[in-house]
Amino acid sequence: MTPLRTLYIDMNSFFASVEQQEDPSLRGRPVAITAISAESGAVVAASYEAKAFGIGVGTRIYEARRKCPDIIFRPSRHRLYVRVNQKIAAVLDELGELERVRSIDEFQVALGGSTGTLTGAMELANRMKAAIRDRVGAQLRCSIGLGPNHLLAKIAGKLEKPDGLQWLAPENMPDRIAHLQLDDLPGISGGIKRRLHHAMIWDVQALYALDPRHARQIWRSVEGERFVRGLQGENIPLLETQRNGFGNSKVLAPEYRPPEQAVLVGRWLVEKAVERMRRNEYCARRISLHARFLPRGGWAGSKTLTPSQDTRVFLDIYKTLWRKLLLRNPRIIGSLSIQLGDIIPLSQRSGELFLPLEPARQSRNEELSAVIDRINHRYKSRVITYGVHQDHPGFFEKG
Repeated sequence: MTPLRTLYIDMNSFFASVEQQEDPSLRGRPVAITAISAESGAVVAASYEAKAFGIGVGTRIYEARRKCPDIIFRPSRHRLYVRVNQKIAAVLDELGELERVRSIDEFQVALGGSTGTLTGAMELANRMKAAIRDRVGAQLRCSIGLGPNHLLAKIAGKLEKPDGLQWLAPENMPDRIAHLQLDDLPGISGGIKRRLHHAMIWDVQALYALDPRHARQIWRSVEGERFVRGLQGENIPLLETQRNGFGNSKVLAPEYRPPEQAVLVGRWLVEKAVERMRRNEYCARRISLHARFLPRGGWAGSKTLTPSQDTRVFLDIYKTLWRKLLLRNPRIIGSLSIQLGDIIPLSQRSGELFLPLEPARQSRNEELSAVIDRINHRYKSRVITYGVHQDHPGFFEKG
C-alpha cells in the first residue's frame, strides 16, 4: 500500500464542545456560539445537538430560536478556545510529530516508519483520540483523516463526523469520494468550480482523471497542478507561507452600523490587530482602513509610519483616517476592515532618526502596551483600555 505521510485532525464542533466541556449543564443540549447578542446576529458555531435542528454557521439568532426554542446561546470566547487548542497541540506533539497547527481546530501530524502503515497510523490515531478525551476533555471529539499527503488526509477527515477515522490513498481513490460534490473538496471555491464546469469537469471522478498540466490552465495558477497531483496521491509538500500583515474585519450588526457606533468597533479592531502583531514580535509600517457602506459604496484609506507596534500610535492614525471617511458622509456602514501592513520582525527594526532605538528594542510606549496585553490576558478581560471606551454587549470577548 502507498505509504501514509499525514494524519489530519479536525475537532468536531470545537467552540461548542469547549463550552460543553467547561459547563456540564450544556452537555447533551443544543448550544450555539455567537459573536454578538443581537437577534440579527449570526451563529458562528453549533453543537451537534443544535445541528440536528438545521442550525449551523451563519444561521441568524432569531431563526435559530424558531427552529429550536430550547437552544442555548453562548458568546464566543476566543481566548478560551486558543488555550484549549494549545493543550491539544501539546498532547499531539507528545504522541507524534506535530507538523502544523492548521487552524484553531485543525492539526497536522507527520507519519513515517511504523506509523506510515495503515495499521500503525490507525493505532496512533486512536491513541490521540483517547488522549484528547482523557487529558483535555471528554466532550472534545475529533475526526481524523489519514493520507499520503495533506490534501487527501484533510479530505479523509471530513468524510465521517463526528468522531470519525478514515483514510484515502490511490488504492481507494477516486471511488471513496465519488459521492462528494466538487466544492466539497477543500480549495474548490465557487469561482474554480465554474471554471471546471466550463472545462466540462462535472464531478470528482473527472477531476481526479484530469491532467495536472490542464488543471494549471483551468486554475490559471500552479496551484491547480499542485491540487490535482495531490488528489492523485502524489506527495506535494505544503508551501511555506510568508506573513504579509495582521488584520481584523467585522460585518456589523444593525445596531453598530451608524458611524458613531461603527467607529468604536473600528477602534476595537485596531487594538486587537496591534495586540496580535505585538505578540508575534512584528512591527508595521502601514495601517489601512476599509469600510463598506450600505446600500452601496465604500471608502478605503491608508497611512505609512515609522515601524511601530505601539497601540496608541495606531489609534491616533485610525482617528485621522476615520475623519477622512466621514467626509464621504456615510449613513450606514455595513462592514469594517483594519490591516497592518509592510511588516518587519521586531528583531530587524533598527533605530531611526526620530526613534533612537537599539535593534529589537521596544519603545517605552510599546513596552507599556505589552504590559497592558499581559494584564488583560491574566484577567481574561479588557480591564485596561485606551482612552474612552464603550463596551458593545456581546461583541467584546469576556474570556
